[in-house]
Amino acid sequence: MAATTNADPENSELRTPSNFLREIIAEDVSSRKFGDAQIQTRFPPEPNGYLHIGHAKAIFLDFGLADEFGGRTNLRFDDTNPEKEEQEYVDSIQRDVRWLGYDWERLCYASDYFPQLYEWALQLIKNGKAYVDDLSADEIRRYRGTLTEPGKDSPYRNRSVEENLDLFVRMKKGEFPDGSRVLRARIDMVSPNLNLRDPVMYRILHATHHRTGDEWCIYPMYDYAHGQSDSIERVTHSMCTLEFADHQPLYRWYIEQLGIFPSQQIEFDRLNLTYTLLSKRKLLQLVQEGRVRGWDDPRMPTLSGIRRRGFTPEAIRAFVASAGVSRTNGIVDIEMLEHFQRDDLNRRASRAMAVLRPLKLVIDNYPEGQQEFVEVANNPEDPSAGTRQVPFSRELYIEQDDFREVPPPKYYRLSPGREVRLRNAYFVTAQSVAKDAAGNVIEVHCTYDAASRGGNSPDGRKVKSTMHWVSAGHAILAEIRLYDKLFNKISPGDAPEGGSFLDNLNPNSLEVITDAKLEPSLGSAKLEDRYQFERVGYFSLDPDSTAEKLIFNRTLALKDSWAKIEKKAEAYGNS
Repeated sequence: MAATTNADPENSELRTPSNFLREIIAEDVSSRKFGDAQIQTRFPPEPNGYLHIGHAKAIFLDFGLADEFGGRTNLRFDDTNPEKEEQEYVDSIQRDVRWLGYDWERLCYASDYFPQLYEWALQLIKNGKAYVDDLSADEIRRYRGTLTEPGKDSPYRNRSVEENLDLFVRMKKGEFPDGSRVLRARIDMVSPNLNLRDPVMYRILHATHHRTGDEWCIYPMYDYAHGQSDSIERVTHSMCTLEFADHQPLYRWYIEQLGIFPSQQIEFDRLNLTYTLLSKRKLLQLVQEGRVRGWDDPRMPTLSGIRRRGFTPEAIRAFVASAGVSRTNGIVDIEMLEHFQRDDLNRRASRAMAVLRPLKLVIDNYPEGQQEFVEVANNPEDPSAGTRQVPFSRELYIEQDDFREVPPPKYYRLSPGREVRLRNAYFVTAQSVAKDAAGNVIEVHCTYDAASRGGNSPDGRKVKSTMHWVSAGHAILAEIRLYDKLFNKISPGDAPEGGSFLDNLNPNSLEVITDAKLEPSLGSAKLEDRYQFERVGYFSLDPDSTAEKLIFNRTLALKDSWAKIEKKAEAYGNS
């Protein structure tokens, strides 16, 4: 079930531009296709990696649609491949689903059904619908044929029922080595659908399973286990992505041959993003080769990674809802996701002042030893967020980019003789600079107008620039990690000629600043608190932080242009 109810269609997050899945479910409910059965869906990830942003769409649909129609959703792990699956992935998937705001009716595993799947395999053998094949994997591929050439029967296809039963039982007992035999469904070797050309149902694999240990040495293939698992759970709507469309006839064949609950498979488009790689195999390679700092590296498209970067589940759900649902795969510009995240953070993030590349600013005519506090709104978008008191003193830090000794054209920030506003504080005018031995400006001296407290001049004069600042005597030292796109190519999975997808990695995807200066209120920041560092971007505290050293990740820069995003969306067919 979903964490929040979407029963009211007018207020539902699922009111999307094109959601044919809702229409199918509504029709099935109206026609009582499943009688009195409750709408039942499932989210069935394989625990061989961490969930990524693409999975968010499936989670959103599986849980959200079931909840909208008063149904239930199971979280089921498709754990039929013990060599690639780990408890770490099981745990991370559960965390991510809950973080997105959903909870499941039942926690299930395909391995829960191994005994029943085995009994059904025996039933198919007895009915002449399955046989044990001794061909090797390469031979099976050759015998299967191609899209333009029919397959041909295995020489073992016409074994007797008795021989097939004997061999399959012995396979289960572990009498044969890996790869020596498989169990195949007997369907049609000349079918135009290659998936129906006697697909493999079981293979021999002497590997320890993360749940069942060494109890089994034969494991069901996905196509055999999936539909029957759905049927056991009485799943009414088994929603999956379009690459499984050609597998649907096989899904139905198994259910029909076994005469079990008629779960139905429905396919929808994958969520693909520009500059984003969503292959778990390739993401695992990035982790294993140390190209990133783990599955939760903030540059990764995993849910744990974008969570660590500071993204919110509310923004992800809003983005997925806006993308719609169709029967045609497309690609969505990543800037659309960023737009929804900026919009959400603008409303919820507390404001703070942080100077990433500090330059000392000394107010020569401000009384030495004096300090005061200026009142600042915690979030101008949310009056209920209140205000805070920020210390102000004679010595401050400003951004290096906010001062130019020789200003370029149209530069309106601080420069000799120019007056600017210090946010919520005073007007100041630069007078002189101090430099190091190399000639670099290390300190800017200025004067302030004491009558301009609060950032407004009593005589009404205007300034063209407002700058943020941090009191030097109260500043907190912090490390700032500035993240950019992990890849520098729109379709990063497309390898350059003679290369690999790794050649598309962005060498500038991470910049680490070790001496940023933060206002003191940030000393109480907690994990998953979100902040807008004024004029800089959106940030959140990283788990690497300690009491002695705070570390903030940049979620996104402030810049956003919805008109630009809309134009790109139209180009990609996602408006």
